[in-house]
Amino acid sequence: MNDSHDLRAQLAQRNQQLHTVAAQLKTELFGIDPIIDRVIDAVRAWYVMPELVSRPVIVCLWGLTGTGKTQLVRRLAQLLGFYDRFVEVQMDGFSNGAGMRGAQSISGMLAKSGVREGEPGILALDEFQRFRTISAKRDDLRVERYQDVWALLSDGRLPPALSLLADIESSIAEAAFDAERADADEAKLRFKLRAWEAQELQRTLKLDEPLMEIMAWTPDQVQARLRSFRESGQHHWETDYSRLLVFVCGNLDEMYEDLATSVDDCDSDADIFHAMTGKLSVIDVKQALNQRFKPEQVARLGNEHVIYPSLSRRAYEQVIAHGCARYVRDSEARCGLRFELADSVHAQIYANAVFPAQGTRPLFSSLHAILGTGLAKAALWAIERGAAAGDCVRLSADGRSLIAHWGGASGAIAEPFEINRLRQRSNVDFRALLAVHEAGHGLVHALLFGLAPREIKIHVASFEGGYNAYTSRKVWSRRNLLDSICASLAGRAAELLVFGADMNSSGAASDLRKATRTAARMLRHLGHGERIGRTDVSTDSDEHVCTDVELTNAAVEALLQAEHARATALIEAHREALLALVDELIAEGQVTPERFAVVTGLPLGRAEDALDPYAERLAAFRAAGVAQLGASRGQRPTQTETLPRNGVLVGHHAAQEA
Repeated sequence: MNDSHDLRAQLAQRNQQLHTVAAQLKTELFGIDPIIDRVIDAVRAWYVMPELVSRPVIVCLWGLTGTGKTQLVRRLAQLLGFYDRFVEVQMDGFSNGAGMRGAQSISGMLAKSGVREGEPGILALDEFQRFRTISAKRDDLRVERYQDVWALLSDGRLPPALSLLADIESSIAEAAFDAERADADEAKLRFKLRAWEAQELQRTLKLDEPLMEIMAWTPDQVQARLRSFRESGQHHWETDYSRLLVFVCGNLDEMYEDLATSVDDCDSDADIFHAMTGKLSVIDVKQALNQRFKPEQVARLGNEHVIYPSLSRRAYEQVIAHGCARYVRDSEARCGLRFELADSVHAQIYANAVFPAQGTRPLFSSLHAILGTGLAKAALWAIERGAAAGDCVRLSADGRSLIAHWGGASGAIAEPFEINRLRQRSNVDFRALLAVHEAGHGLVHALLFGLAPREIKIHVASFEGGYNAYTSRKVWSRRNLLDSICASLAGRAAELLVFGADMNSSGAASDLRKATRTAARMLRHLGHGERIGRTDVSTDSDEHVCTDVELTNAAVEALLQAEHARATALIEAHREALLALVDELIAEGQVTPERFAVVTGLPLGRAEDALDPYAERLAAFRAAGVAQLGASRGQRPTQTETLPRNGVLVGHHAAQEA
């Protein structure tokens, strides 16, 4: 009874500790509260009752760079009191000491750590995506390091390093061969275990003797130990790490498609990236892993895949507020002045430091560049004008500079906002061209899909142009694909309509490429034309495709011409809405979904996840079948209907059945 009470008290205490750890992590890592809850829940059984664990608990963390995967694992290990039993391995081979013999294996890394055999510990396998074992063509890749990781992930029991023992035996044989041809005194010095060999021998054979003693063993002593090892049965010599908590961390770019490579994008709304990446599932993870690892290796990673979405705008704002407060505290401690940052400083840091696909790393760098030097310059400016210890210096930002305020005076003390400068479209003609082009895209998309673009921008730093961002779809019907081609061609159509053929710009090159690709896929790959068979280019006799690609070129061009004409007609019919969007873009540089509806006056109430009415069509088809069946019964009373095993309703004449 007392034991039961003690057990319940232990469980309650450890559960409370996990709750405390989760709360602490949420104060340090912003924007990933659901991730923290998921990880805490995944490790609960391992932490609360480790005695019940019989194989490693594997938790996989996948996300874009800079979203806090490694930081979460490190802090969790610290807060749980496991930092002395925590091992972090960079799976790209650049771990501390990875170039040393013995550090080429997971067992070697664990042996050098505080993790003890048969006891709980934490292992982090970072940058796991670089440990790929197959090429893009699914050929096997030669992997020399950390080959024992798959055995560890399987059941936590690592076999002895037989290759090392074979190397030692080879060294003994070579020494014996040399000894036969040397003087007696020299022969004694011929063989000597090196430090790493002795250490590996000690670990593999589970020896109690000190390392210095093992290094002094003669070849006969080493041979005797090896003989005993083989005769005793090698299964007794496995190393038991079955109670490990293993975190597998990595960036699966294949899962995030184009988002992962958008390293130069500082213009897209972070919330859009966050919403798109938040839709990923364990199926997306396994599909991405299947491009880098063998199926049996993907299976050993288990099913506890925690997917990090990219950080939301709110998360970035929290990181900025936390970073600003830290820089202010440090600066006040150094110079004795007090600092107050206006909201405009936070806003300009966000505008110039956030690259949604790259997480917090660029943000931290920009924070240092903007505030690390900016506060020092502001302090110097104020002190030169007579500011004393305890005085308050206020900082604001106008989009071009940080501005210091003290004693009724103001001064620009830095020009750190490079991204703002790149976003400026000072040329009135360029702004007009971009506004018309992007307004054409946005208007036609809204008319066809019943939904405003997620954002439209013409003040862009990432490239010389503007863009529309749309909601993705789960299913693309033939009608949807035609509508997407029409929207892709609408920028060019708007230019032709407003500026004329002579002033049609080169800005539609990527639009034409996208529209042509979609049209070609429709007719050649998706069976949306007159032909059903897949048409493609092939040099492999095992690829069963139609190779007469040129025969579809005319159909592709005709489809594009028809959709371009449709886009032109839609824009002409909604001329006032187009001009209203153009004016908004020229004035503000962007159009949000909320402003889009106000500016155009269009009824845009379709849900983001809405599909074509497939359920309605199914119901209509079912009703038509019932009506047809009733009519059939009235016409042929001598016929009976049966439902065979394949579920298809068929009719048989009674005479035939008889």
